[in-house]
Amino acid sequence: MDGLAVPIHGFRVLTGTANPALAEGIAKNLGADLCRTTVTRFADGEVFVRLDENVRGADVFIVQATNPPAENIMELLLLIDAARRASAARITCVMPYYGYARQDRKDQPRVAIGAKLMANMVMRAGADRVLGLDFHQHQLQGFFDIPVDHLYAAPVFTSHYRKKKLHDPVVVAPDVGSAKMARGFAKRLNASLAIIDKRRPTANVSEVVNVVGEVEGKDCLLADDMIDTAGTVSEAARALKKLGARDIYVCATHALLSGPAVERLSNAPITEVAVTDTIQIPDSRRFPTLTVLSVAELLAKAIRFTHSDQSVSSLFE
Repeated sequence: MDGLAVPIHGFRVLTGTANPALAEGIAKNLGADLCRTTVTRFADGEVFVRLDENVRGADVFIVQATNPPAENIMELLLLIDAARRASAARITCVMPYYGYARQDRKDQPRVAIGAKLMANMVMRAGADRVLGLDFHQHQLQGFFDIPVDHLYAAPVFTSHYRKKKLHDPVVVAPDVGSAKMARGFAKRLNASLAIIDKRRPTANVSEVVNVVGEVEGKDCLLADDMIDTAGTVSEAARALKKLGARDIYVCATHALLSGPAVERLSNAPITEVAVTDTIQIPDSRRFPTLTVLSVAELLAKAIRFTHSDQSVSSLFE
């Protein structure tokens, strides 16, 4: 292009089938309509994608989480490829949930680094930038050789818990790895901090749980980035209750809710489990104490700021 910038004519938001409700919420917050697309399957299950509107010269934002099944990833890659071949000026991959993020290092012999492979595929398909929400590890941004805007769901949760007016709140990190996230919540909620230290004395012996910090008579908020099988958080809730905690609240950005998660959370001494809608939660995985908060407005603001070349980090100041 002889060093000339590609002119951008408006923006388009499009989505696959991973979480259409979230994409519709984002479009509504932007005062726009979703770009019409066709995402279907051949008889053998092969994914077919077509953009049904002109996106030539447009700033295209593709909203697609990459949680299982793997077809969600394939849809994302095909949508990126379709937009690139349709001459979009810029393609931003909006990943509310970055699947395979836990496979971010080679900690055993002969294992794949799935998070890096995901990044390679997104870049090779033709994405110009990535907009993600609460990556499992911050260093995942370095797996991409294109700009990455890493958002946090913390403002959504802090707004929710400020309305509840918790009694002498303490934010509890369910493990050492989530201590930094918990510290951020504690600062925003003007709460104290506690950390759960889990140790397994010997193989096949149940974990001994110690809590570092004062929780007796206080409302506890267990904060993490995701809930998968809910083993860690349900054990933590029971340990806090034994130590005299008042009400126990749980929040996590990504609700995977795999296997026995619903049963465990329903039976644990938890007042409320708050998650976001980064992953579509079917009715069969919902339970009475579950509260789903939307990140549509947050992502819509990030898309608007990205399109107008404003600072995305200002959303969290």
